[in-house]
Amino acid sequence: MQPRNMSMSGVVDLAAVKAAQEAKAKAEQARAEAARQGGGAAGAAISPSSLVIDVDEAGFEREVLQRSTEVPVVIDFWAEWCEPCKQLSPLLERLAQEYNGRFLLAKIDVDANQMLMQQFGVQGIPAVFAVVAGQALPLFQGAAPEAQIRQTLDQLIQVGEERFGLTGLVVDPGAEDGQAPAAAEVPAGPYDALLEAAVRALDAGDLAGAVQAYRNVLSDDPANTEAKLGLAQAELLQRVQGLDPQQVRKDAADKPADVRAQIAAADLDLVGGHVEDAFGRLIDTVRRTAGDDRDAARVRLLELFEVVGSDDPRVTAARTALARVLF
Repeated sequence: MQPRNMSMSGVVDLAAVKAAQEAKAKAEQARAEAARQGGGAAGAAISPSSLVIDVDEAGFEREVLQRSTEVPVVIDFWAEWCEPCKQLSPLLERLAQEYNGRFLLAKIDVDANQMLMQQFGVQGIPAVFAVVAGQALPLFQGAAPEAQIRQTLDQLIQVGEERFGLTGLVVDPGAEDGQAPAAAEVPAGPYDALLEAAVRALDAGDLAGAVQAYRNVLSDDPANTEAKLGLAQAELLQRVQGLDPQQVRKDAADKPADVRAQIAAADLDLVGGHVEDAFGRLIDTVRRTAGDDRDAARVRLLELFEVVGSDDPRVTAARTALARVLF
């Protein structure tokens, strides 16, 4: 793994974004497989002291590469004899606590980990890198001012969220090191009645009612996972309602450059259980088009990802294919 020549002070390098998305898709697929086999739950709360970790070569893949698919990992290359490190390291540790799970700080002693220093191409210390979705990014070298470091961290976190959906770690002040907090009894949520009403509407074929019920939940709680999934499914069923499947497929075959025809056919593909066909059709449409047409196909593809679910390996594969087409 070699870091790319990219600075967080400017526009994100699209080649690095592409590589990072591919790495993230592979990691998501691996985590989903581990979960199906009874692995640990992702997103478990950690203690505040776990926001700063010492990393060596043996634990680098586990503690940095794998964790970078959940949260941006900032790497502090330091040494005991380095005077500037004695100023920078405590500052980074304090910011890691202050940012409260928005990034993870990994400290690497260069004297004990020469191989990692060489792999990252570190020329002098202190040197600070980040790993986001498996991709290494150089941040800065030397004891930079706190204001500059904060700006760099903010940009890093923004890239992690907007490009790769990394929302950070859940920090529980009461958790002990190495021990997940005890599960608390979860009271009934404030939207349970609305969600139940949406399901009843779906069962009754009232698609408009179901869409409205899910939207009511999301208007107050935009991150509600159940409502987002339900809305995507209800809107898909609403879109295909009344369509003539034979005519839709004829239009898509006769007019390969017609984006609306391809989008309608992709909707039918998905409803019919042909998930990979739906994704492939829209990825090909994105590849062939530009401007508003390309954006329309891309947006519909993202909506279909919501219907299937982000943990599905077909979605992670399609995300990787889409990244190749876009970048």
